[in-house]
Amino acid sequence: MRKPPKETIDMLLMRNIPRELVMAVEEALVVGALRASEAAKGMDAGHHPHVLGQMRHFHMNEAFHTALVTSASSTTPIRGNSVISGRSGLFSLGRFNASGHIWFNARRSKTRQQMSLANRAIEPLVQPGLFENYQEPANATAFFVGCFSGGIENQSAATLSIHVAVPDKEMKGWLFREDISRFLARYDSVITVQEDKAMPSLKRGAIKRVVEEN
Repeated sequence: MRKPPKETIDMLLMRNIPRELVMAVEEALVVGALRASEAAKGMDAGHHPHVLGQMRHFHMNEAFHTALVTSASSTTPIRGNSVISGRSGLFSLGRFNASGHIWFNARRSKTRQQMSLANRAIEPLVQPGLFENYQEPANATAFFVGCFSGGIENQSAATLSIHVAVPDKEMKGWLFREDISRFLARYDSVITVQEDKAMPSLKRGAIKRVVEEN
């Protein structure tokens, strides 16, 4: 009987997406949200929620695009309402905003749904009992999700939290989702484990000198 794969989705993400890129995206989305909040100030209360939502879309898209151009590859151009995406390792990276933590609007984009189909190949990492021949895929998809709590009329840029999320192939559920701060801490854990495994060694000549001196 084939053993379940030792690979996990968080390991796959960390191996393909550099920490520096994750940090750049985090900073970019925070800056984009702040710019959007400033741009929407002064609008009539009847317009403000709609304007704020639109400004978040455009400003956070532009900031995300900048982060991808600097750190990723194959970044799509800014064009109208097109989904911005980039490539890091085997992962295609996209983004969207959500109100709260249910993420009702995740599947509104046909492009995001199409991107998520690639994750069929990594579903065995969370359901190993259903698959027998897992092999690392050539493609997968992950999203950075900007979450704003409360009703949009009461939201400010300060309510933003960002999550790293990997959808299932139908984008109806999530194979992995985690607050970006907690996800970034995983890189530190990996570095610590690697350092702890390092064993000091002495050259043969040095060992001989130690023996003679004793």
